[in-house]
Amino acid sequence: MAVPTWFLRSEYWQEVRAMTRAEDIVLILEIREIAVPDDVRARFATSTDLDQLAVWFDRAVKAESIDDLFA
Repeated sequence: MAVPTWFLRSEYWQEVRAMTRAEDIVLILEIREIAVPDDVRARFATSTDLDQLAVWFDRAVKAESIDDLFA
């Protein structure tokens, strides 16, 4: 039985992926005790660019400060 995968390419699914990735970035930063200002949270939450979110995610793992994400 084939599993339908059309929904993985849908606009809705892409928005869910972006939202989840944004939440993950904030969580990583909070666990690492890096302060996340409201304007930065909003920047993550409103981004729908999965490639940019992936870059921020990778940087969040190594960042020393919030500024390191945008360097």
